[in-house]
Amino acid sequence: MGDLERELRDLSAWLDTPDPPDVSARVRVRLGTPAPAPAPRRRRWRSLAAVALVALLVALLPPTRAAIADVVTGLLRFAGVSIATSPTPTPPGGTASPLPGQRAVALDEAQRSVRFPIRLPAMLGTPEQVLIADPDATGRYRVATLLYDGGALRVDAFDGRLDLAFHKEVIPPGANWVQVNGDFAVWVDGPHILSYVDRAGGIRRETARLAGSTLIWQDNDVSYRLEGTLTKAEAIEIARSLG
Repeated sequence: MGDLERELRDLSAWLDTPDPPDVSARVRVRLGTPAPAPAPRRRRWRSLAAVALVALLVALLPPTRAAIADVVTGLLRFAGVSIATSPTPTPPGGTASPLPGQRAVALDEAQRSVRFPIRLPAMLGTPEQVLIADPDATGRYRVATLLYDGGALRVDAFDGRLDLAFHKEVIPPGANWVQVNGDFAVWVDGPHILSYVDRAGGIRRETARLAGSTLIWQDNDVSYRLEGTLTKAEAIEIARSLG
């Protein structure tokens, strides 16, 4: 339960619940019993909310350390990607801007420029182009992108342990749970809106674009997005071939 408890602590920051009405004092007056020392009402209400959220999370989420959901707003966060379900997603306006600081480099330079190993899916082989994006103050980049089939097929790799890196807006039913090598993954079937989430946690709307079907999974604390004109079965097989 340790991972779930940490995720619930993260989720508690999103809660903004009103204090419930306290009628116990009036009841005690009528019964002639003394009132106990007042307990922190906000803390008591948050405890009740946390218990309810535990039950909901157990029912709605698979047993994975990389997932957390806001069951009120329909927001799922998994492996560094947030997925918002909406009947009317915000359409991207105009041409999408590239990710911050994005540039094309050779594969070996890309590997030296990020803090995680860049692994190639054996089923896809060597990428036609490699992009890196969003450097920090030390010059290390946050995202590495492998492009295939003229850019129609892409694999985004990034450190998804703590911070969000991408935000999706999908039409219900939205995301579905699948498995990659025995671990849980998320499959988003069909076109949806994808935006980049910067290091400060802000959604960069200028990067919003219409993305294709996408498989999201995590391996050794590195998160992956496989996007393209693929069936769910094809995407899972490609993910399983990650070298």
